[in-house]
Amino acid sequence: MNIPNVLTIFRICLVPVIVAALLIPFNGKELVAFSLFLLAVLTDAFDGILARKKKQETVFGQLLDPIADKLLIASIFICMVELGAVPAWMVVIIIGREIAITGFRAIASSKGIHIPASRLGKFKMTLETIVLCILILGEHYLGQFYISSQIGLWVVIAVALGSAAEYCIKFGPAVFSKHS
Repeated sequence: MNIPNVLTIFRICLVPVIVAALLIPFNGKELVAFSLFLLAVLTDAFDGILARKKKQETVFGQLLDPIADKLLIASIFICMVELGAVPAWMVVIIIGREIAITGFRAIASSKGIHIPASRLGKFKMTLETIVLCILILGEHYLGQFYISSQIGLWVVIAVALGSAAEYCIKFGPAVFSKHS
């Protein structure tokens, strides 16, 4: 167990706290949830930098980090459906894409094919984070700027589908060939 892995586990532990902050009514819940979400996002950035810099990359961390990311993003999106901020069908597409690509990567891995995160996939994650920050703060704090969350959701859907297509086009033939 090293510090980057502890940070990843900490991020996972933050998820139910963020969910509670979003769904339990109290004054200032948006600011609390936003602050906790930012803390989780910062630990995500910091754990990877630290692992690479200190040469503490582990198989455990490589497996757990993307799970922590998906758990964080999916949980917040589901909360946004419950709060009426995001249509359920959009979240189904976003989470469905994550499950499909995770499965695709697992199949590839079983055949000895490593699929690294693409630039478009990383951009998707960054975009999701920004859109979720806007959604968490809500119209109460952002006023007219809140409309950018609705535009951002459409962009997230497009980028998510585009990056999924990119993985399938680039790695699909090797993953689904009879010889691998």
